[in-house]
Order: sequence, then C-alpha cells, then structure tokens
Amino acid sequence: MRITMTVNGRERSSEVEPRTLLVHHIREGLGLTGTNVGCDTSSCGACTVLMDGESVKSCTVLAVQADGADVTTIEGLARDGEMHPMQQAFQRNHGLQCGFCTPGMVMAAVSLLEEVPHPTDREVRLGLEGNLCRCTGYQNIVAAVLDAAGSTQEAGA
Repeated sequence: MRITMTVNGRERSSEVEPRTLLVHHIREGLGLTGTNVGCDTSSCGACTVLMDGESVKSCTVLAVQADGADVTTIEGLARDGEMHPMQQAFQRNHGLQCGFCTPGMVMAAVSLLEEVPHPTDREVRLGLEGNLCRCTGYQNIVAAVLDAAGSTQEAGA
C-alpha cells in the first residue's frame, strides 16, 4: 500500500506491506533509528513517538494507520542544531544510563507536558508509567521532566 505521512516536518511517501508496524517503517523504511524496538508487546515504551501530537507506542500501530498523520520521532525534536528543552533537561539531570529507553522516555515526557504543563512528581511518575527503564531508579528521569516543566519542585517531594 502507498502511504504518505509527515515525519519530523517532512512529507514522506512509501510503499509498505499492510502488516508493517510503524516502528519498523520508521527504522527500516525511513532510516530513522533513534526510535528503538524494545519488546514488540507495548510493555516497555522504547518505541514511543508522537502521532498527531499524542504519544503512541509505535510497535502497536501499523504503518498504514499512520497514513496522513504527523509523526515526530526523537530525531525531530531538535531545531537548528539545538536540542529540545526536554533533551537538555535529560542531559542536565543525568536522566539516562545506557540510553536505550531514552528516546521513548523523552517522547512520552514531551507528550506529558503538553497535557500537564506543570506536573507534580506524582503526575510525572504516573504519566511515564508505560515506559520502562531497566538501568535507573527513575529519580533522575522524574527530575529531568520537572526541570523541563520549569518546576521548582524537587523530585521525590
């Protein structure tokens, strides 16, 4: 099937098999490898992208379902060589270790702040509960999201 979607601000048309998952189309069809394949069961969130402004686990969406959609991947967050404020906050707060979950975590956090611009510690933890990190204790991730939100709260408070 022929599909067309806007990916990171650029219209892209492709031929895909109807059974192709969006995550595989992004990585293999479009060559954007920042979105990771973690579990293929929607448990980990490593494949999280924004589709029409909402965070989705791209391992649960068929590429044909994204036909006509606006998709943003981790590669699409930076502007003019400047990291997105959420990426900067993750860097400042050491919100990563191995980095495998980081793209999905950042994308979910960006979506969270669109819905809840000034979240509490608890709201951040609840908002990111669908994304797993096997390396950190989540404390620095929560601190990064609160930092990006401009919150003066201390994570854990």
